[in-house]
Amino acid sequence: MAGNPNIAGLQHDVERNGQPDRENSEPGAEEIQAWLVSRLSELLDIEPSEIDVGEPFASYGLGSTDLVSLSGELADWLGRQLPAELAYECPTVDALARRLADTSSPPHSALEVSKVRDANADAIAIIGIGCRFPDAKDAQAFWNLLRNGVDAIREVPAERFNLHDFLDSDPAAPGKMVTRWGGFIEQVDQFDAHFFGISPREAARMDPQQRLLLEVAWEALEDAGQVRETLAGTAAGVFIGISNNDYGRIQFADLDRIDAYAGTGNALSIAANRISYVFDFRGPSIALDTACSSSLVAVHQACCSLRSGESTLALAGGVNLILSPAITINFSKAGAMAPDGRCKTFDARANGYVRSEGAAIVILKPLTQALADRDPIYAVIRGSAVNQDGRSNGLMAPNPRAQEAVLREAYRRAEVSPGDVHYVEAHGTGTLLGDPIEAKALGAVLALDRPPERPCLLGSVKTNLGHLEAAAGIAGLIKVALALKHREIPPSLNFEQPNPHIPFDQLGLRVQTTLEPWPAAPAPTGASSLRCQ
Repeated sequence: MAGNPNIAGLQHDVERNGQPDRENSEPGAEEIQAWLVSRLSELLDIEPSEIDVGEPFASYGLGSTDLVSLSGELADWLGRQLPAELAYECPTVDALARRLADTSSPPHSALEVSKVRDANADAIAIIGIGCRFPDAKDAQAFWNLLRNGVDAIREVPAERFNLHDFLDSDPAAPGKMVTRWGGFIEQVDQFDAHFFGISPREAARMDPQQRLLLEVAWEALEDAGQVRETLAGTAAGVFIGISNNDYGRIQFADLDRIDAYAGTGNALSIAANRISYVFDFRGPSIALDTACSSSLVAVHQACCSLRSGESTLALAGGVNLILSPAITINFSKAGAMAPDGRCKTFDARANGYVRSEGAAIVILKPLTQALADRDPIYAVIRGSAVNQDGRSNGLMAPNPRAQEAVLREAYRRAEVSPGDVHYVEAHGTGTLLGDPIEAKALGAVLALDRPPERPCLLGSVKTNLGHLEAAAGIAGLIKVALALKHREIPPSLNFEQPNPHIPFDQLGLRVQTTLEPWPAAPAPTGASSLRCQ
């Protein structure tokens, strides 16, 4: 790792245990940078010249606990309060020093919402829902679960794998995981192959995720009142978020069992293609893997395809099944799993998330066409946006500025003032620093034109179901669509003591903890938004 030749000459200006060497003035970027380099060299037991101020803190093996401690020491040295998650917003020594030296950071830029088109011109209607979630076999059961505040988490069922072979409270134990919990759906081994015109031999090689998607696609089309025969041969598009492939790894581990159907049965691309094949859809057929945002990116791409005229109707969703302990072991090693198996979103007890599974698809159509066809409409998507964190403090670390940017762009495209938004379905995994980063990004954007007496309400379906990973976003989207249909906001669970790093009142945010009527809308849009990944 490259060193920084300019650091050595600055060391005499820094006293780590005392206050900055200054008289009635704030320290400059070079002085703060020198303090950070000096402290890091002590923590890491390396020479200051070995520290590259342009490298993320994660490159030196510093985890969230280390960074919180470092922020606290830096705050004491500076003599002023600093947010615990500041090192995630400024992930390098150089960036953090420059940010702290700039005591007059410009305010967040205002979001320009200008009327450039008719309100319905680019809007996309959700006209059908098919879903299978833990303790919820369809959309109506899912709504009942949500409004009644049901916790669907349970122990790993015996038919998946022998839990006790892999359980250990020590995350460092080889081949072990720290949690016995998850969100699971039933009868994933059952499938009516004949109904879909698939031979028993081929069905046995098909990833159960493909089977589930066929079932929920059928149910979603039925819910939307779409006649499948009339859709055959049309430019109907299919967009599916999928990341996990436990079934494929299990099959391909035994080379003698591989047959002609193993390839198509387990390729992620076929998760979308098989739906198009069975229903004879001729539009785009795309499987997307963007990790936890996969199903929401699938919805975004489906909306883009509909707006461009590439698709006339679209099926969009995602799927995730847990058939092996492998990924849970990996996440246990990474410190991401909550030992008690609960996503305690925005709570002071937040200590990780719990894995879950499910499958869901929504049927999308341009709003103007849906109105003309008199389709049932759950909700309307007026705008969406996608971006990436870029070079944050580690490959899996969030970037607060990127989160703000994607929110602003989504509201700009939707032509909705953030101040009109009543509710946000958050990503909300339930981690001590991830939640504050998300909350502060939301607060920075949603404060625009918001009356102080009307905070924006927050919730996360992960507190009911756990983290569905590639299907997490579609679960959140369906929750919001059902809430809009029923004009009620369901409670977010596991919120007892607010996360001390989130100033809810200052941010204009409030966690929804009870079932309440949807607030009366001051604007005709009935605005809500989704912040899932």
